[in-house]
Amino acid sequence: QVQLVESGGGLVQAGGSLRLSCAVSGGTFSRYDMAWFRQAPGKEREFVACVRKSGSRPYHADSLKGRFTISRENAKSMVFLQMNSLKPEDTAVYYCAASSSTILSTIGRSSAYAYWGQGTQVTVSS
Repeated sequence: QVQLVESGGGLVQAGGSLRLSCAVSGGTFSRYDMAWFRQAPGKEREFVACVRKSGSRPYHADSLKGRFTISRENAKSMVFLQMNSLKPEDTAVYYCAASSSTILSTIGRSSAYAYWGQGTQVTVSS
């Protein structure tokens, strides 16, 4: 039974930074592709970033490149999302997700991920 727990969310003013963490248990972390999604009120859940189990080049949503960076530490079974230059429109619940089997064309689809955390709220004030 794979479990994911996010942490690090909170309130930050525009232009600030925040680092989210996701701890994974119940599985072999190195075998999972890891991703971050977010969902704002009234919006569909959207892809933020993904780092594959191979540790190869991570992928970020085009609109977030340069501000958000995903990384993983296999020894700690954790994945992180560094968020810089935050904007009010970044306000959302951020979710960590894991998949044991994805292909490149599906990494941005929520349906590709079998395991999800409960989410952590990020609020950016202006």
